[in-house]
Amino acid sequence: MSIRVGFIGLGNQGKPIAAHLAPAGFETTVYDIVKAPVDELVAAGAKAAATPREVGANADLIGICVPEDAHVRAVVLGEDGLLTGMTAGGVILIHSTVLPDTALEVAEAAAAKSVAVLDACVTGGSARAANKQLTYLVGGPDAAFEKARPYFEATTDIEPIHAGELGNGAKLKLCVNLTTYIQWAAAYEPMILARAIGLPQEILEKAGRSNGQLTDMMISFLGGHKLPEEVRKSDDFQRLMGSHMKIGEKDLAWALQLARQAGVSLPVGALVSQSMARLYGVEDDQRR
Repeated sequence: MSIRVGFIGLGNQGKPIAAHLAPAGFETTVYDIVKAPVDELVAAGAKAAATPREVGANADLIGICVPEDAHVRAVVLGEDGLLTGMTAGGVILIHSTVLPDTALEVAEAAAAKSVAVLDACVTGGSARAANKQLTYLVGGPDAAFEKARPYFEATTDIEPIHAGELGNGAKLKLCVNLTTYIQWAAAYEPMILARAIGLPQEILEKAGRSNGQLTDMMISFLGGHKLPEEVRKSDDFQRLMGSHMKIGEKDLAWALQLARQAGVSLPVGALVSQSMARLYGVEDDQRR
């Protein structure tokens, strides 16, 4: 019998992950509130669902990649949510960057139907997702992890990192994202200084690369600041960067919340969390 898989949330990160499933031979059911990406995956062999409940009724391994914690709760616990359709033995994989408590809350509700939950957070971005180079940061029971292995193997060539108990995947992702956004700030401020004192950005990047201070990710981030001003101020660019900014602000807010709960201070992370509009070049006076 073929493995039945499902996917909810076909956005910038979710669609390239889900696109690997049907071509890998899985019976695949997908759902999104936007029709276009659903149609695209249906054309590649998936089936469309009208509700998360329908996905749950037609899949045993289900990935969720929606923007925030409230969306995860809605698609799993809602009136037409996954759990209203799923049967015992299924596994829900939460790819969204959420608070650990959200994964635990969903898992508690899922356990009543003998459904397992993994906080299988993803890192790498849309391009790496398309090239099967994502890294999964996973928390949850060993048995559920092994049951989901065919799903992991179909969507990435990189061995998933099993971080331990449920919630540890989310904790690890928030730590990793904290590193990422601090890197953005560490690259941005030298760039601003170099420009102000007449040093070409390319020379700064060459020097930074020569001794390892600027990583590939930091160079990629700086590339966005080389675009012409008319591009950076365009509505399309501002919408895209605005969405990245809001995700970054949310991720840093969750990292800072975990820090407060753990009794530790993240002064640099707190400062960066207030600088996301500048880092992404978003024209938002309230955030500057």
